Amino acid sequence: MPLLRKIAFPVALLYGLVIHVRNALYDWGWLTGSSFATPVISIGNLSLGGTGKTPMIEWLLYALKDQYKLAVLSRGYGRRTKGFLEAHLNSTAKDIGDEPRQILSKFPDVPLVVDANRRRGIRWLEKNKHPDIIILDDAHQHRKVRPSVAVLLTSFNNLYTRDRFFPAGRLRDSRSQARRADCIVVTKCPSSLSDSEQELLTKEVQAKPDQPVFFTRLEYDPQLTGTTAMSLSDLKDSRFALLTGIADPEPLIQFLTQKGCTYEHLRYPDHHDYSPEEIEHFRSYDRLVLTEKDHARLGTSLPNAWCIRMRHRFLGTGRNAFLESLGLRRQTASS
Repeated sequence: MPLLRKIAFPVALLYGLVIHVRNALYDWGWLTGSSFATPVISIGNLSLGGTGKTPMIEWLLYALKDQYKLAVLSRGYGRRTKGFLEAHLNSTAKDIGDEPRQILSKFPDVPLVVDANRRRGIRWLEKNKHPDIIILDDAHQHRKVRPSVAVLLTSFNNLYTRDRFFPAGRLRDSRSQARRADCIVVTKCPSSLSDSEQELLTKEVQAKPDQPVFFTRLEYDPQLTGTTAMSLSDLKDSRFALLTGIADPEPLIQFLTQKGCTYEHLRYPDHHDYSPEEIEHFRSYDRLVLTEKDHARLGTSLPNAWCIRMRHRFLGTGRNAFLESLGLRRQTASS
């Protein structure tokens, strides 16, 4: 690993230089971003993934859907289509990407579009769907759009202050760009995180005085979804395979281990494009447990698969304070 870091270091320096120059052009006003009449909430990070952006979008949809007309705009990473595309009930992960497909399966009535050109996507939503709020996925580094509220996520186990530029680390944007966030959410925290530990982390992420920091933990649903009913207790005394194609499966691994589960871990890179041969191999298992993202890609092709769902849960009184930080005027539903 040290040797690989030494090899990657020059590339990371060059990558970081390009990022710094690009940000400077925006900071100096030589490049400008667009603002919109419709409030836009951006959910983003500084890393290559693994901070829980999609679950945070789902959290917001649950919390706000009864009081606001919402819409979601995503790049649709990993899809095989190009350009602008409006999602429909029959859209697949190959059409719109695995994360948008996951969101669509839970919120079929919320307009969802994918477009790498975020400005075009927002204008289309404003013209055709007239939402009260647009939730913008993975766009903190996408400075062509100036969101109304920028929510920055960072993982407890890999804070951006401890990371390095890719490929020496997982940073895809400069640490200094955290200052553009309206609030910071430290995700995947232990539930036992004390107030004093939260204060230390707030100092470590170098939050500005007007930049609130919130903390969330992951909560897994003991009831799995699949062709038949299945609970985690049903799996505890049986051997199964856990299939993960996500950036950070460690919290799920820790959760299943703490529950006393015995399983074979089939680990793949984030957004892995499973081959027909791999899918055929997966069918040979009696029971498979998939992450939600993997289930969005593979669920219909694997009758032996069950999906384990997860969600963010704010620590302490963070939930209400987080909603207040968004500047929304109407009372929001419980979540």
